[in-house]
Amino acid sequence: MNTAANVLETQMRKGGGQAAGSVTTDVANPANNPEKYADPSMTKMKALAWQGANNVQMVESLKPRIINDRDVIVRVTGTTVCGSDLHLYHGAVMQMQKDDILGHEFCGKVESVGADVKGLKPGDRVVASFQIACGECYYCKQKLSSQCEKTNSDELQNYLFGHRTAGVLGYSHLTGGFAGGQAEYVRMPFGDVNLLKIPDGVPDEKALYLSDVLATSYHCVVDTGVKKGDTVAIWGMGPIGLMAAYFCFQKGASRVIGIDNNWRLEWCQSKLPNLEILNYATIPSGSSVPTELRKMVDKGVDCALECAAGEYAKGIGHKIEMALGLENDTSEILNEMILSVKKFGSIGITGVYAGYTNHFNIGAVMELGIRIIGNGQAPVHKYWEELLHKIQTGEVDPTIMLSHRIDIEDVAKAYRIFDAKQEKMMKIYVQTQFSDPPAKGTPPLTRL
Repeated sequence: MNTAANVLETQMRKGGGQAAGSVTTDVANPANNPEKYADPSMTKMKALAWQGANNVQMVESLKPRIINDRDVIVRVTGTTVCGSDLHLYHGAVMQMQKDDILGHEFCGKVESVGADVKGLKPGDRVVASFQIACGECYYCKQKLSSQCEKTNSDELQNYLFGHRTAGVLGYSHLTGGFAGGQAEYVRMPFGDVNLLKIPDGVPDEKALYLSDVLATSYHCVVDTGVKKGDTVAIWGMGPIGLMAAYFCFQKGASRVIGIDNNWRLEWCQSKLPNLEILNYATIPSGSSVPTELRKMVDKGVDCALECAAGEYAKGIGHKIEMALGLENDTSEILNEMILSVKKFGSIGITGVYAGYTNHFNIGAVMELGIRIIGNGQAPVHKYWEELLHKIQTGEVDPTIMLSHRIDIEDVAKAYRIFDAKQEKMMKIYVQTQFSDPPAKGTPPLTRL
């Protein structure tokens, strides 16, 4: 699928890797063209690179250079692995290329700034937005930064979705082909828009997660419209699901039910004692998730939040269709949600869906007045200052999801462990040679 998508994109491409906002795209590894994209010093760096489906490796790349005048080069002090990185790992997202540097969440210190960058200087502590926004287009002016019109030149995405999303760090050429943050240095386009200064007193182990997971989970809850007194069910209790439950309770939800099939349910419940759980692996034969939820909540839940993803088929039919390329994503979770919400209930989709699905229960959606909300990639810029303030006041503590601290050398191993849901790995903090010692109350270093 990746090969075909890359060939098609090459034929469709207009603009030669230059997005409308004068940002150079498709620089997924500066070592691929060092004379053009690497720092003149040819400083070597460690980076996690995609080698093919289910194969990522730590490689020796080169420190990136400033290409456009609003670029900022960041020395990475903390990065992580996200559940959505696993979609790339599996080869489920189109237009991955060998040696693409992965990772879309990082924090660090400013190394150097382009000639037109304002408000940042070398040495500033910053956290990066996972999406790349220009700050000036129609969507950016509304703080809907994930839909920026000027940072992604991909023609295939435009064909598939009718529009392009913003460029995204380390997330395939479908979203611009930018080198990612699982590395020792990162080039951040429009750096003065996409880097938020970290104040003194906020450790990297908290600030890092403003990059994606906090904004994504908060947006899921806010955008779907969870309100005081609501009953909420959440499919997928990884870090996004955990923090979505956290924010549901903060919004006044009367009950929150987490749905998954492994140790993560009990792990989340240990962090949020009021969380109710439903393990679909132990449901009696002949029953289903909607049936069991209806036993727990009369008439169904007010809101259902999809924090899993569309690539994880349960039944043999969807597995075959996905293997044959007859659909990109399974509709099984969506159909469970449709049958689990009240009439005129709301469904929010935050887990990644990348294309088409079959056997979708559109009839129930129409007849029962169910609201389906595609939350989209969360607009980080809309929320990150608010969330930073909540961290500073203690209203939000991102470390409740933090299970491990590892070295960047071990990131490839972490992908395999995280994918297999082993060693109770929930959310990790990845240190580099530039990191400070662990902050008080956070996990010590574990070598994998």
